[in-house]
Amino acid sequence: MESVSAGDFQRKLGHYQDRALVEPVLITRNGRERLVILSAEEYRRLKRRDRQVLTLDDFTDADLAALEKTRAPAEATAFNHEVTE
Repeated sequence: MESVSAGDFQRKLGHYQDRALVEPVLITRNGRERLVILSAEEYRRLKRRDRQVLTLDDFTDADLAALEKTRAPAEATAFNHEVTE
């Protein structure tokens, strides 16, 4: 992903619009990440991947039984730090 300052982005808007069609462009301000510009096609692809939230009422008894039997693989412990209780 290409990174550019906000000032440079403003000066070369057309160039970075074209770049965003190929890959996302990270825009920084005062050295801090602020925005990402990406193609409309990539945005729509990401929106399609949004997660759907389900409640327990959405699951059948068979679904719930299968979930109760499920165990995470050992490699998943690498992500334990992301879980907060």
